[in-house]
Amino acid sequence: MKGDNRGRRSMAGDADEGRGGDEDAKGGGVEVGGGGEGGVGGVGVEKARGFRLEDFSLLSTIGTGTFARVCLCKEENSRDYFALKVMAKHDLVRQKQVEHVKSEKSILERVSHPFLLELLWSHQDSSFLYMLFPYVVGGELFSYLRRAGRFPAATTLFYSAEIVSALEYLHSLSVIYRDLKPENLLLDSSGHLKIIDFGFAKVVTDRTWTVCGTPEYLAPEVVQARGHGRAVDWWALGILIYEMVVGYPPFFDSNPFGLYEKILLGKVVWPRQPPDPLARNLVTRLLVQDSRKRLGNLRNGAQDVKKHRFFKSIDWDGVANKELKPPIVPKFGFEGDTRNFEEYSESDWINVPEASAKEEMLFRDF
Repeated sequence: MKGDNRGRRSMAGDADEGRGGDEDAKGGGVEVGGGGEGGVGGVGVEKARGFRLEDFSLLSTIGTGTFARVCLCKEENSRDYFALKVMAKHDLVRQKQVEHVKSEKSILERVSHPFLLELLWSHQDSSFLYMLFPYVVGGELFSYLRRAGRFPAATTLFYSAEIVSALEYLHSLSVIYRDLKPENLLLDSSGHLKIIDFGFAKVVTDRTWTVCGTPEYLAPEVVQARGHGRAVDWWALGILIYEMVVGYPPFFDSNPFGLYEKILLGKVVWPRQPPDPLARNLVTRLLVQDSRKRLGNLRNGAQDVKKHRFFKSIDWDGVANKELKPPIVPKFGFEGDTRNFEEYSESDWINVPEASAKEEMLFRDF
């Protein structure tokens, strides 16, 4: 688990906490189960797990971002390793991310899928919010892709299938993820995927409006703020598959406005030596400007994606049961090995001001 990557940063508008723009078109966000039980400290999760903050030793930082720092830690009783996501309340309020983090926790408490990272415990004190996850030792798929340059079709097929399985599950719960990218995909000890960072995930029954995600992965309807739904995840899958088989995303520009113009133009340029033709066809079907005609957002939903010829060799039950052989198995020496993560400066990050009484009220239902 990590906060954010050192390369491409996720971004978010502030419509959630301004005019209420990130609520679905039918009037109001949809609450998911578990978030409101037990009030301060997320007691519902705490009681289930029995963890205490003082039982953890912080070992090293394994990820940082605008809103969070993620630390490898060890539980003193079991000696097990975990990833602890730490968020300063003052920063969350200042960055207008209060509703996003509460939504993240609420959704994580509800979901359970082999390719989604499990929330084990949550807590808060006068300065920070804490979320505890299993430590995923393999590191980011992003790092493996950058070292390889690009992935063979078979490798891309494996990861794409696990992502489709996870997206189908999330969408069945009316959850859109909204931040798919290789930096948010970790490899477990066996080489299977874990999707992390649900900071922009949201339960949406119709449409939502906030501009959030990673710029290179934004769908046209997000860029234009026309309202968006689950189709944005299928667009992002198209971007990801292109990046895996080519080595870079189809739309990029040093100027954000130039990038958005390219996304809206929608012209996908392939290298002279094009990748697997079935992968190329799938990308073309996913990167459709009109979300109503985009594969995955048609009448049969995810089934249309799963039936595409690119996935013809895939046993979908085998995918869900982790029966497919991973193409990359991470190297590590022990369960708390951090060799697959970047090194981060251990600054004096823990000394932050306590939240004011007014700020504390915003987190009373975390």
